[in-house]
Amino acid sequence: MTGDRTIRLGTSETDGTVWSQGTTIATLFGSDNGTAVDVFDAGQASIENARRLDEGLIDLGFMASNWIGGAYRGDAPFAHKIAIRNVAPANSGAMFFVVREDSSLRLVRDIVGKRVAIGPEGSGMVQHIHTIFGVLGISFDDFTPVYHSFEDGGKTLEAGEVDAQWQCPYPNQVMSDIAARMDVRMLGYAPDDLAAVLGQIDFYRPANVPTGFFRGVARATNQLAVVNIISAHKNTDAETVRKFVETILSNLDEMAEMNPLFAGLADLFEPLRTQGSTALEFGGAPLHPGALEAYKNAGYLS
Repeated sequence: MTGDRTIRLGTSETDGTVWSQGTTIATLFGSDNGTAVDVFDAGQASIENARRLDEGLIDLGFMASNWIGGAYRGDAPFAHKIAIRNVAPANSGAMFFVVREDSSLRLVRDIVGKRVAIGPEGSGMVQHIHTIFGVLGISFDDFTPVYHSFEDGGKTLEAGEVDAQWQCPYPNQVMSDIAARMDVRMLGYAPDDLAAVLGQIDFYRPANVPTGFFRGVARATNQLAVVNIISAHKNTDAETVRKFVETILSNLDEMAEMNPLFAGLADLFEPLRTQGSTALEFGGAPLHPGALEAYKNAGYLS
């Protein structure tokens, strides 16, 4: 089917983390298969992409792994079960709070009582804060949440209208622009807080963010990362999915050169060799048959 029509790929808000990943894959898929890929932005990213998959409006969509189970089971905010199928990991990127360099805030807990830009209301990034703060015992009544796009959130931080901003995984153009305009700093976690979140939430991974990660990162910090997944619907054409996965597997080095978010992506496929398909069955959703075929052809699965 890939030669018959354009492939539709759901991502995130324009210039966001997975939007940039989607445009990179779209370029390579078009080059490898002679088929155009339309990249759709999505202000609510994971939630919006799951619903679009359910309605047949896109063929593939990026989702954070923490949302897949909810969509698959039909948990709120999803009104019913969605036949999500996992396709491939995209990255495991650190999420973080950024403040002005002259801020007195040092740790994530310091935002209690402060104004914080946390992303578009109802978005997956806001849900991460609910999850993380739920473990840390921080209520949304303990600070003032400000619902802005990441671009507008950066502008309010620069203007001093908020005290901190929640940022999606870097590299992303919005964060690069913010760091270029003003001196910034990342907030760290108290060791016990980080351990508590990692111990209770299975879809997070530890991520060390090194000095020089972007302008303003003067010291390394330990942050939380979530695996982003490319998903499909059970009705998505198997040949499309197979070719999509094959494009990724055959271009791992080139993808990392084109977009640093893909650095280390090859490591996320390796558990398939020892754990089988369950390694990528995030949220209990099975792998799409087209993805299974691609992994078998590439030697990841027997």
